[in-house]
Amino acid sequence: MSVKVYHNPRCSKSRQTLALIRERGVEPEIIEYLNTPPTEAELDRILNMLGMEPAGLMRKTEAEYKEHFKAADLNRSDAIALMVKYPKVIERPIVVNGDRAAIGRPPESVLEIL
Repeated sequence: MSVKVYHNPRCSKSRQTLALIRERGVEPEIIEYLNTPPTEAELDRILNMLGMEPAGLMRKTEAEYKEHFKAADLNRSDAIALMVKYPKVIERPIVVNGDRAAIGRPPESVLEIL
């Protein structure tokens, strides 16, 4: 099992999700996405696995969202490019296991893909 967690160590939900995964005996690859954002291709793949459009994976209360996204009329690829440029707007944590992904809100929602 190759599990990846797009993680923000300052986020309580992200820390809780990581702890829950480890409690299940899985040591995931941890990607601190604020330091190492996913590529556009990776983010597009994650969105497809989640069955979401970019707007569904955005943190709309972040200042970067209000500044760069809120009033913009963006197509999918433009939105993904901006999310990679401003990773703080990406919802967290995201857990990927093979060809499945889940958002850890609540943390227990990732259990179905482990």
